Amino acid sequence: MKLTEFLRAELDREVDRSRRALEEMPEGKFDWKPHEKSMVLGYLANMVATIPMWITMQIDQPELDVAPAEGGKMEQKRLDTSSALVEALEKAAAGARASFEKTSDDHLKTNWRLLARGKVVAEAPRFEMIQDTFNHWAHHRGQMTVYLRLLGAKVPALYGPSADDNRFD
Repeated sequence: MKLTEFLRAELDREVDRSRRALEEMPEGKFDWKPHEKSMVLGYLANMVATIPMWITMQIDQPELDVAPAEGGKMEQKRLDTSSALVEALEKAAAGARASFEKTSDDHLKTNWRLLARGKVVAEAPRFEMIQDTFNHWAHHRGQMTVYLRLLGAKVPALYGPSADDNRFD
C-alpha cells in the first residue's frame, strides 16, 4: 500500500470520528471550560474541526511559522453550532483529500518544518508529521469527549461503544 493511500484512509476514519464528536457539541457552551487552566470548549471543538488543514499545509507548504517574528497569528473563526463545526470539518477534510490526490509518496518522504519565531521546533518527513497530526487530533478529540461528559452531553462511540452510544463501527 502506498503512503498516500494509507494516510488518506486514516484521514477518512478520523474525519468520521470527529464528525460524531462535533455533532454532540452543545449550543451555548462555547466559552465553557472545566478548569481555569483548561482551554474553552469552543476553541477545542474548533481545533477538532479544522485540524485537517494542518495536513494540507504539511503537504503543500515547506514549513509553517506558528509565531512569526513580524507578528500576526493564526486566527480561528468562532463556530458556535455543531452544524458550523461539521461544515468546517468537511471543508478542511476536502482540502486535505485534494492535497493527498496531488502528492506522491516521494514527496511525503521529504522533510517539513514547524517554526516558531523563525526557529525550527520540529522537523521530520512529512508522513511522520502527518501521523503526529493524527495523534494530536485524537488527543484533542478525547479532551472534547471528556468535556461533553462533564456537560451531560452524549459521548459518541469513536473507537468502540460508549455509555451513550453502543454502535461499534
